[in-house]
Amino acid sequence: MSETDDRVRCGWSVSDPQYIRYHDREWGVPVHDERLHFEFLVLEGAQAGLSWLTVLKKRQAYRLAYDGFDPHLVAAYDDVKRAELLANAGIVRNRLKVASSIENARHFLEVQKEFGSFDKYIWAFVDGKPVRNHPRTLADIPATSELSDRVSKDLKKRGFRFVGSTIIYAHLQATGIINDHLVSCFRSAEL
Repeated sequence: MSETDDRVRCGWSVSDPQYIRYHDREWGVPVHDERLHFEFLVLEGAQAGLSWLTVLKKRQAYRLAYDGFDPHLVAAYDDVKRAELLANAGIVRNRLKVASSIENARHFLEVQKEFGSFDKYIWAFVDGKPVRNHPRTLADIPATSELSDRVSKDLKKRGFRFVGSTIIYAHLQATGIINDHLVSCFRSAEL
């Protein structure tokens, strides 16, 4: 997919080639891969207070720093690895965000153990079927929803951090659990 074509896209995605690629290939596509779920949880948490583009540009550095987002490896990170992450200029070096990513890996594994997979857990909130919204403008896309409130509350109860309703709404969009492509966007019909 070329970022120079004239297809209509969601307005947030057209300011940068990385945004366009992410929008065209990933955003809103249903995810059923454990590592990718964990990756988006870490990245969405890192994004808190920043632009998604900032984190998207650091994504490859995150993949390297976080051992391909293997939650088993991340859950075992010690103080030496934590210090290494905090010294890594390729990622967001926020103490609380780094600490929460390691803690969240541990809770992610607990969810996998309880439900068989994180995928089964998260998709159960929508009975395995994506929520298909039909926004006409960017203003029609909310920052949170009743669904993101429920998922956020449950994750917090399980000990996860940096999983507020806004972060979780973004996670649900990123993983295709919620499809918020504008009706005018070419991806809306494809998905």
